[in-house]
Amino acid sequence: MIAIIDYGLGNVQAFANIYKNLDIPVSLAKNATELLDATHFILPGVGAFDWAMDRLNESGMRSTLDRLVIKEKKPVLGVCVGMQIMAEKSEEGSASGLGWFDAKVIRLGESTDPEELPLPHMGWNEVHPENDHGLFEQLERDSRFYFLHSYYFSPSFSDDIFAMSDYAQSFPSAVNRGNIFGVQFHPEKSHGAGIQFLKNFASL
Repeated sequence: MIAIIDYGLGNVQAFANIYKNLDIPVSLAKNATELLDATHFILPGVGAFDWAMDRLNESGMRSTLDRLVIKEKKPVLGVCVGMQIMAEKSEEGSASGLGWFDAKVIRLGESTDPEELPLPHMGWNEVHPENDHGLFEQLERDSRFYFLHSYYFSPSFSDDIFAMSDYAQSFPSAVNRGNIFGVQFHPEKSHGAGIQFLKNFASL
């Protein structure tokens, strides 16, 4: 059972629709009890770092999610801001993140030609896996995914990075530590590549 964490942010129904079409059991979890039967979690997110942390804390799911992910080692995939709040802090705000990674969130560098590479980074871009990670199984090398962000995830340890992308600078677009995964792109908006990516996550 894939539980989409529904704390008021992110394209939760888009994720659910993909898994329903794949005939993979899925639920929308709006409280801690609804997390308990899941084998995998997706933590979506759009908007600002502090706003996302406030909403997650107010949802009542924070402590249960910490236990299921950190102690019980159930796989979790953070998407966009859902990935960013897995860090310790962000330049975008003052709230503390989940701290699942030794990482911080940093604003993307401005291009020398802001009309050519404006912020936010929005649209399709290549993702370059740094190894043969199972999440990219059956995907073409350097597949294109949909992005929408102005900040990026910067882990302290390079071993936590398993894919990079380029926009004004090179930045991590996928990270992993044990059972915890994060992607800066939106697989739920990335058509065939995104569907295969989410299918691969369900198989972990």
